[in-house]
Amino acid sequence: MDHSRVPVLEALEDFRRRGDIAYGPPGHKQGRGVDPRVAEIVGLDVFRSDVLSLNGLDDRRQSQGVLSRAQELMADAVGAEQAFFSTCGSSLSVKTAMLAVAGPGEKLLLSRNAHKSVIAAVVVNGVEPIWVHPKFDAERHVAHPPEPDDVRRRLEEHPDAKGMLLITPTDWGSCADIGGVARVCHEFGVPVIVDEAWGAHLPFHPALPAWGMDAEADLVVTSVHKMGGAVEQSSVFHLQHDRVSPEALKQREDLLGTTSASSLVYATLDGWRRQMVEQGRELLEAAIRRAERIRAVVADLPGLRPMGREVVEEGLAADLDPLKLVIDVRKLGISGMQATEWLRTHRHVDVGGSDTCRISASITYADDDRTETALVDALAALVERADTIERRPPVHLPEPSALELEQAMLPREAFFAPVEHVPAERAAGRIAAEMISPYPPGVPVVAPGEVITDEVLDYLRSGADHGVLIPDAADSSVRTLRVVAQG
Repeated sequence: MDHSRVPVLEALEDFRRRGDIAYGPPGHKQGRGVDPRVAEIVGLDVFRSDVLSLNGLDDRRQSQGVLSRAQELMADAVGAEQAFFSTCGSSLSVKTAMLAVAGPGEKLLLSRNAHKSVIAAVVVNGVEPIWVHPKFDAERHVAHPPEPDDVRRRLEEHPDAKGMLLITPTDWGSCADIGGVARVCHEFGVPVIVDEAWGAHLPFHPALPAWGMDAEADLVVTSVHKMGGAVEQSSVFHLQHDRVSPEALKQREDLLGTTSASSLVYATLDGWRRQMVEQGRELLEAAIRRAERIRAVVADLPGLRPMGREVVEEGLAADLDPLKLVIDVRKLGISGMQATEWLRTHRHVDVGGSDTCRISASITYADDDRTETALVDALAALVERADTIERRPPVHLPEPSALELEQAMLPREAFFAPVEHVPAERAAGRIAAEMISPYPPGVPVVAPGEVITDEVLDYLRSGADHGVLIPDAADSSVRTLRVVAQG
């Protein structure tokens, strides 16, 4: 296929060249009505490129085939049989993918280290989750993806399960044995969905971890805005084999997606695909080398411990994305959240994620010598000034087994059940009716339907006292909890 072509961008260029006057949305009329104070900050071209696909770039039936051609080029670029663009982010794409495989009341295997969007999908879709617990790294206090044998055990216990949702890479860059999980699922005649939100770049360089389509996954969801070059909310479904119906996927996406798709998302997805096909290997090679340099420098800074391929050598993960720089800061006597706050306040450096133990920074093809130097200098300054950071009450990290809570009700039933709010000291033993997710990375510690324990309460309460952000809890201080009403 001719990857120099960019159907959406070409259609947008034609629209602007023709000077069409639209009498439908968007109401700003390609920027003519935008407040100049807004345009001064975000740029007028953003609005000039905000065109409704219907009667703008294409019509509702896509008779010009603009989007279809762009999607075919994307599929060809990454080795998928089909690709579908989504403008609602992978949070919604994952819900769609799950619904395409399992319907209300049906079982679906899920990695328990899933993002809150997956738990939300369980509530919305009404599927019965069969949790596959991750491989927990007690020393680093981090969850790595489950292994093929873990998936096999759960499928043997639940042969009526409709498939498996695997999250890889994790927020911290550790990767699953996708091929091994896929082989197990295919033995049982069910598909494997890969939530590869952090992996849009993986198809474009051989030194990066295995890409889901190359590892025989059936359906892969990527967030191109995370490690790629498209704007926020850009997501792509990649499909192969015949275990997931493309018709069902399209219908489920139409059920949940927007009818006002963003041309900005489509255009930047289209352009990023062209860039990766033409220049991706070279750009990613430079990014990999840059990440290696940064990791080596950080390893020599006292009190910082970057996570490297030792997690693979220790058998904790199948692979590691070298572009995800994950740094344990506990030896500095501070938490990852405190490190994040200090770096932002004093060095104007915003890292990608943090938790009690660590911070993370994504190195992408867009980084350069200036951003490399800024990060290294900021981390060196953090080490030098760590003793000036006010100490906060410690977070009481639970043992790994304490995070495997009993599922007493289906998440959907618990979420929509009659509820009451109880003080934290009386919540142990009660069934949660809410998600409680320290953020980032936004993996729920408690999901609806799970039985709350003293260990988890101690973890959450101490985290809130330390300053951990828990935005989805009804009470973000976790002084009270939303639980299923009794009797």
